[in-house]
Amino acid sequence: MLTDEQKNQFDRDGYLLLPNLLSDDERQALIDRAYGIIEEADLEQTSRFSTTDRAQINNDYFLGSAEAVRCFFEEGAFNDQGVLQQPRAQSINKIGHALHDLEPVFTRFARRPDFGDLARDLGHAQPALYQTMVIFKQPRIGGEVTWHQDATFFHTDPTSVITYWFALEDATLENGCLWVEPGGHRGPLRERYFHEQGDLRMEPLDDTSWPTDAGTPMPVKAGSLLVFHGHLPHYSASNRSDRSRLALTFHVVDAACEYAKENWLQRPNLGVFNM
Repeated sequence: MLTDEQKNQFDRDGYLLLPNLLSDDERQALIDRAYGIIEEADLEQTSRFSTTDRAQINNDYFLGSAEAVRCFFEEGAFNDQGVLQQPRAQSINKIGHALHDLEPVFTRFARRPDFGDLARDLGHAQPALYQTMVIFKQPRIGGEVTWHQDATFFHTDPTSVITYWFALEDATLENGCLWVEPGGHRGPLRERYFHEQGDLRMEPLDDTSWPTDAGTPMPVKAGSLLVFHGHLPHYSASNRSDRSRLALTFHVVDAACEYAKENWLQRPNLGVFNM
């Protein structure tokens, strides 16, 4: 699927932008189903998601989402009285994490042969899709996602996780596009997220600083795919604009590598989703 030049760019920068990879019909089907899930869901007010205050996350609800489809509210969705500040369809941070297993619209999309070909072009012997998320970055209340590396949450030996970040809507500087550190994937893994007996914790590994003054913004058009290495530092600002920034993410690992039993996301019942 990729040219030698594209492979070299991924090796050098840690990411690759592939424009116009999704048709308008594909995008709209995914968007429509995401909002349908929200309308159908029996939502729990305690199911919030935040990268700036992980104490707000309900661990049991979060861990159960590894093999389910669950909605998580934005950190700022509720006022001090516990009332939603805008309609619930505009209050959800994300839906995850087994959409590709349990939602036919997402399953059909994930089965596109070129997505497996892409992972193999980037060195995966046995591409396996472990997690899917729809991330809304809601207007006015969309939360910041602090600098991080996805291999923190999907540890394999050796490191193999690749992120597919599909823009379902235009991502702009105003509505919270991704920022990346070109070449930063060659640096160390700074943290690991551990799950032990129902408890979740972040353990520091390396004190290399995050690229707070050296990031590169990645505004992209709807229908584009940004694919990046699991060690690539990336970030997105809060969204205070009047436009959402929907994205669909895949986290793909090489099933030929050892997947850590301490990772928060485990799939004992769903098994491996081969690509």
